[in-house]
Amino acid sequence: MNVYDFDNTIYRGESGVSIYFFFLKKDLMLLKKIPWGIELIIKYKTGRMTMEQVLDKYSGFLVSYGQSIANFDAKMEEFWDIHGKRIKPFYLKQRKDDDLIISACPDIILEVICKRLNIRNYITTKTEKDTMRLISFCYRENKVKAFKEIYADTVIDNFYTDSYNDSAMFDLARNVYIVKGNRMKKIK
Repeated sequence: MNVYDFDNTIYRGESGVSIYFFFLKKDLMLLKKIPWGIELIIKYKTGRMTMEQVLDKYSGFLVSYGQSIANFDAKMEEFWDIHGKRIKPFYLKQRKDDDLIISACPDIILEVICKRLNIRNYITTKTEKDTMRLISFCYRENKVKAFKEIYADTVIDNFYTDSYNDSAMFDLARNVYIVKGNRMKKIK
């Protein structure tokens, strides 16, 4: 089994950032959130805030904003019509039907592109679609927990990621690759 992180691994960029700019074009009021978002990112990157604290501060806004989006499913189709071309060529060349995508990106965002790529297996941050509330966050050690809940003791043949934030997954894989652009460097 080959397992892939999504953002910056098979998708060129951060899908959350792409989503933000997609909705910014439709709602300029989101400009007011830029300083707030930058502050959260800086605090997280400098270790002054944990990911859980960032989510605590950020999730309330996401829930309320998400609830205000009419025809969310149609918006996700439109988003992937535009951004589907950001799936990296290396992945498209080696994609297999039994690939697994494991990502912190919410299911309500990834389900469309996974269907388009014929990826049946994906583990993501779970969201309650009606309320837009996060149910479980698939990040760092939570990726291992979510993987084991579904795949038990399955050994991953190849794990691809852009970040050592996924190091908790490394022990589950025979081979680990760090992806930068379309290049991969085997680290295990």
